[in-house]
Amino acid sequence: MPKMKSRRAAVKRFKKTATGKIKHYRANKSHLNEWKPANRKRRLRRAAIVSKGDAKRIKQLITYL
Repeated sequence: MPKMKSRRAAVKRFKKTATGKIKHYRANKSHLNEWKPANRKRRLRRAAIVSKGDAKRIKQLITYL
């Protein structure tokens, strides 16, 4: 039986924390940052925890997470 494959796009975007939660980095920080306030850019720097419903779906995409 062949090895199960993960969705590579999901593997690149999500990481698992030590407690088993899924974290991701926030969107809207790749370009046009000159016009965004500093406090917004600082907020976008931090990683966020995925909601429970989304985490269940992401765990299906990433088989070896």
